[in-house]
Amino acid sequence: MKIECKGLTKKYLTKTAVDHVDLELGGGHIYALLGPNGSGKSTLMKLLSGLVKSSEGQIIVDGAKLDHRVRENISYTPSEPFFYGYMSIGDVGAYYGDFFRDFDRDKYLSLIKEMELDPSLKTRALSSGMLAKVKIAAAMARHSRLILLDEPFNGIDLLTRDTLSHLIIGALSEGSSLVISSHMVEELEPIVDTAVFMKSGVLAAVCDVEGLRIRENKSIADKYRELYSEV
Repeated sequence: MKIECKGLTKKYLTKTAVDHVDLELGGGHIYALLGPNGSGKSTLMKLLSGLVKSSEGQIIVDGAKLDHRVRENISYTPSEPFFYGYMSIGDVGAYYGDFFRDFDRDKYLSLIKEMELDPSLKTRALSSGMLAKVKIAAAMARHSRLILLDEPFNGIDLLTRDTLSHLIIGALSEGSSLVISSHMVEELEPIVDTAVFMKSGVLAAVCDVEGLRIRENKSIADKYRELYSEV
């Protein structure tokens, strides 16, 4: 799946959350979407998912404008919890299965097992870390061509984040692209191949991670500090 953002802009009254972004995402890549709070990361993800409409510009997917048919191939997981409290972890799988044709319930249950979660537990009783695990399992159990994870590691301790990073990569369908928004810059370094930096709604930089290391002798964290040290 090739996604092209052309002059993509989203305005809320007097605030411009995303400002004329030109960006291309290719199939089979893992992207880090980075920037401080208010930089436009979440809004850009919502635009890519089709959850909100742009004020200006357009999104082209494989040569066609983003519409409801294309959105079926895109999985978006917000940073906020979105399960009903009465649901069990197992119910979440059934809920997703009802809504998304590409949802693989067996894969979901396998991921839940790997995460050492009890399917009978109610979501209202889960810690923030456990809820984050369920969201990741539900997202990665879809056979989507583009997966968008907004701050997926919130509330998860360091060792668990390492484990989940490997689970996410292992669960990614061949040829699919993954975009991860996170404040935990150093921890994304080993798993992403491209870093996209946002600043005040504007695209600040797009860096090939390996090229950044070779040509500039910098890590993603180094580039982050360079771009945002004054913020």
